[in-house]
Amino acid sequence: MHIIARLLFLSLIIGACQQVPKADKAEVTEAQSVKPEDGHGHHLDTTASILYWVGTKPTGEHKGSFRFTEGQLFTKDSTLTGGQFTININSLANLDLAATPDNKRKLEDELRGENFFDAANFPTAKFEITEVSTYHPSKDDKEVLLKDATHMIKGNLTMKNVTKNITFPAKIVMRKGEIKAEANFNIDRTQWGMTYRADKSLQDKLINSIVNIHFEIVTK
Repeated sequence: MHIIARLLFLSLIIGACQQVPKADKAEVTEAQSVKPEDGHGHHLDTTASILYWVGTKPTGEHKGSFRFTEGQLFTKDSTLTGGQFTININSLANLDLAATPDNKRKLEDELRGENFFDAANFPTAKFEITEVSTYHPSKDDKEVLLKDATHMIKGNLTMKNVTKNITFPAKIVMRKGEIKAEANFNIDRTQWGMTYRADKSLQDKLINSIVNIHFEIVTK
């Protein structure tokens, strides 16, 4: 009975850690070449733009955000051709522990520390678009979860000196010279060397390697 109880407990732990927000899984490959900037540049509105994250573990989840330092999207003949964004790692903020400031500060310090983003040595992360294609869903298309997706975006994401190319769907709206872009996807943090407490054998000490990313971008 003791062995059965332990196996049941382990299965519950693993199951709980798989309950990341339902979203598209970003395809991750090796870094790709970045095309030269082409077209009109639209500067990022860093006040209105934000990147949200959700991390999960057996005992629950934490939500937070990052701010952008700078960025641009490029368009030619009303078509998105490229872009790049710089993320301020030190802007990392927890959004669910406001009622317990000490716990909020402890979590933020841990995530900025060397086991995760190592902000002291890598204060920024960067995303550079390598390819943009229009997304044409079919009637029975169930592959893309993002509502009203308009494009598939490929780009190099660099964190902690590790660069990987990721592919994800996005909703992009252009109106009166302004661009709004939104995406919601899951990525595996271990692909960028953040392996701390990602081993499932750690059971209740496990921190899920899959992280949910949701960004909202607005240009000026």
